[in-house]
Amino acid sequence: MNSFKKDSLGVFIVPTGVGASIGGYAGDASTYARKFSKYSKLIVNPNVVNAGGFSGINDNMYYVEGYSLDEFIRGRLNLLPSGDGNNIGIVFDKSIPQDVLNVHINTMNAVKTVYGVNISGYEITGEPVGVDFSLDSSGISDGSVQNPETMLKAAEKLVKNGCNAIALVCLFEDPEEYNKDYSNGLGTDPVGGVEAILSHYISKELQIPCAHSPAFADYQIYSDIVNPKSASEYITPTFLPCVLLGLSQAPQLVSSGGLSIKDVDFLVMPYNSLGSPAVLEILDSGINIYAIKENSTVLDVTAEKLGILDKVCVINTYDECLAKIKSI
Repeated sequence: MNSFKKDSLGVFIVPTGVGASIGGYAGDASTYARKFSKYSKLIVNPNVVNAGGFSGINDNMYYVEGYSLDEFIRGRLNLLPSGDGNNIGIVFDKSIPQDVLNVHINTMNAVKTVYGVNISGYEITGEPVGVDFSLDSSGISDGSVQNPETMLKAAEKLVKNGCNAIALVCLFEDPEEYNKDYSNGLGTDPVGGVEAILSHYISKELQIPCAHSPAFADYQIYSDIVNPKSASEYITPTFLPCVLLGLSQAPQLVSSGGLSIKDVDFLVMPYNSLGSPAVLEILDSGINIYAIKENSTVLDVTAEKLGILDKVCVINTYDECLAKIKSI
């Protein structure tokens, strides 16, 4: 296995929509990822750091959505750090009511003003996108998109005008009825699965960074006390800030140059979600793979069940994992 070095590169993943006990809510894996990023450059998926009006992203992290991350790990594309930042365009679903749209436009302008994020503008889709989401019997978040093509057309206009990263904002139903325990830090985020579908689609079609932020017709802020893991989503009418902050420094997707899978030193995953390409593609690569027992999901795919205990280091906590990495 590779040795840890000061300029190492890690991949820190919390899969979306699988009820991860850490990172399955609202930026609640950020604290752990930020600790790792003090000692290593870190590739993170949006689920790790997105936190509504906040973001756990920092200058030592690369923000890469799931489809692009899988392609990177398969060796099919490389990541080119964005340097001075990306030129972001926002696609808004035509279904979004005008008052909700206004809140998001104010949010966009606030992020530009406070953080200096380069946001060129936005496009409204020609037709409703038509997003549906659900939880299956095992608690995995899923969903469907009725009209992804209208979203793609709007994104293509933004790219033609010079944007090289896309934020998507689609109208969602109120998710509370799908998982009433989410505010208590239990169960699965109901919208996570279909959000991944949306961002995967645009990233695959346009080969640029993309992430999604849901919009809800009811943007009232409630005063009930919720679990700290979910709190950041209950104190803001829009989740757009974290997406814009992440995309501002997302690496570009390139065929050569930049960072390749050969530059990766370690991968950190929840204990029982090891069936993804992120693990299976690199088992024989020499990359250190760490499965963290304190982070469990509704999946049941462990190193033991896959018969790969000789290639995966199972560790109790993220802190213990970081200590081990630092000691190598």
